Formats: sequence, structure tokens, C-alpha cells
Amino acid sequence: MLFLIRFIQNAVDIYSLILVIFALMSWFPNAYKSSLGRLIISLVKPILTPLQRLPLQFAGLDLSVWIAVLLVRFLGEQLIRILFFFL
Repeated sequence: MLFLIRFIQNAVDIYSLILVIFALMSWFPNAYKSSLGRLIISLVKPILTPLQRLPLQFAGLDLSVWIAVLLVRFLGEQLIRILFFFL
């Protein structure tokens, strides 16, 4: 059980890092068109597409990536709490 909890924590950390890298790639021209950029886009697109439909743009900033990071972390914590409940 401890292995599963640690796996969830690591997966949440790695996915959060991928989301941050996606946000930072916007600072570099043509970064999204590289092979690494296309890979990252394919990983973050399933969670970002629904969030980008919401009005999360303020003063030219798109906050959907940061909301996605918070959402992934929250869901990871809730999943771990559920596993502790059944332990």
C-alpha cells in the first residue's frame, strides 16, 4: 500500500512539473513546435482543454495552467486520503 501511495505522490509531482514546463515554454519562440514541445502538449492537453474553456484569462495572462496544477495536487491528495481510509 505504501508503494501505491508513493507512486501517486511521484506521479502528481512529475505531472505538475510537466505543466510548469508547458507554461514556461511560452517564453521561448517556436518551443511548442519542437519534438519535446509536441510531447508536452500531448501530455497536458487532456486536462488543459476543459480549463481553457473557462474564463480564466486576466490581464492577458492565462491562469488555466496554474489552476490545473492546483487541481492535480488536490486530486492526488484526495486519492491518497481515500487509500488511507481503506488501509
